[in-house]
Amino acid sequence: MAYFHAWLVAFAFTQLVEVPLYSVGLRVGIPAAFGASALTHPLLWFVIFPLLPLGGIARIVVAEVLVVAIEAAYFRYGFKRRRALPWSLVANGASLGLGLLCRHYFGVP
Repeated sequence: MAYFHAWLVAFAFTQLVEVPLYSVGLRVGIPAAFGASALTHPLLWFVIFPLLPLGGIARIVVAEVLVVAIEAAYFRYGFKRRRALPWSLVANGASLGLGLLCRHYFGVP
């Protein structure tokens, strides 16, 4: 249950960071912007992290590359957004970077 709670907090944090970036940057509605991380975040926490045989930074890098690619494809092919890859890099970089800073200074997410 603690892992699920940690995921839920991280998921909410991710949405707070990424939804506005996707909404403005790719000019999509809030449901579409929310859908990107709603698709990838559980996949990351409950499939990729447990199955990825790497640790530390390597695990984060590989996982984030997969998430960026999936979210870029979601917007590119699902919503016909041509700048999906750069915005996926920006949104995921922002949520990862801010998440790491908040974890360092405040212990969450």
